[in-house]
Amino acid sequence: MSANEKIIGILSDIRQEMGKVIIGQETAIDLAIVTVFSSAHALIEGVPGIAKTLLVRTLGKIMDCDSKRIQFTPDLMPTDITGTNVFDLAGQNFNLFKGPVFTDFLLADEINRAPAKTQSALLQCMQEKKVTIDVKDYPLSPHFTVFATQNPIEYEGTYPLPEAEKDRFMLKIKMDYPLEDEEKILAGKMLGAMTPEKILETEMTRKIITSDLITSLQESLLSVTIKEEILEYMVKIVRETRKNESVLVGAGPRATQAFIVASRVYAVLSGRDFVTPDDVKSLALPILGHRIILKPEYEIEGLSIDELVKRILENISIPR
Repeated sequence: MSANEKIIGILSDIRQEMGKVIIGQETAIDLAIVTVFSSAHALIEGVPGIAKTLLVRTLGKIMDCDSKRIQFTPDLMPTDITGTNVFDLAGQNFNLFKGPVFTDFLLADEINRAPAKTQSALLQCMQEKKVTIDVKDYPLSPHFTVFATQNPIEYEGTYPLPEAEKDRFMLKIKMDYPLEDEEKILAGKMLGAMTPEKILETEMTRKIITSDLITSLQESLLSVTIKEEILEYMVKIVRETRKNESVLVGAGPRATQAFIVASRVYAVLSGRDFVTPDDVKSLALPILGHRIILKPEYEIEGLSIDELVKRILENISIPR
């Protein structure tokens, strides 16, 4: 079996195991897998009760990774995230009490509930995978991944994420209400003992890989082919967000980098060792949506980010 065939099989197995716990939400599952294997971070937008926390916990168990959760609130302090040194009277020395960032997968629940000072405590962790506490640097897990959630229907008492902070998130994952058939399946599970949470706690879900293998699998993704014309297609899409007359702020070079990394994982999830234009189109909204700011006059006219990205894709010729 070739290296590409091996990783195609592994990612397919991860997706299948997650489907035992998460009902529906196929796109969210795929994008979460893309985020982890891209060694990146993701925003998750969705109303309460649609399995955002369960998604991260399930991914952690299947990949043998630790996961933790922080509930962001207006009174949350940076040290509540990073940890702090506490003086031990008995030993007459300082001991480090590690914060929840010392984990593999971190769910930052309702990140926009906390003020900018607290939000910024995550920035160094996300960018450098280390944290500075009392002028000393501490390394974080090499697999450190932040999944930050936002509630799209409640804005009172929130602190909008600055554009520079949003740009640190490779993807924005939208989790919608389940379809009627999916909700019936979920309702049926709630009647019995095997609720999704119980399934996660039992041996019905299995570990597909160990955390030690994640890095080598990420490296093997470099062999996934991206042709020159596909690369040019990515660049054109990103640059068009800066040129479009309805856009106040377009996507920066990080968006192009995100396309390159994420499209390789997405191609493997589709059972291929090469990237196609369809992979790029499927990732366009998750990668670009949170990076674009529309001009106020176009927002008043009812133009949405989704519609803008759709127009951009329609106006750029697809490589053959």
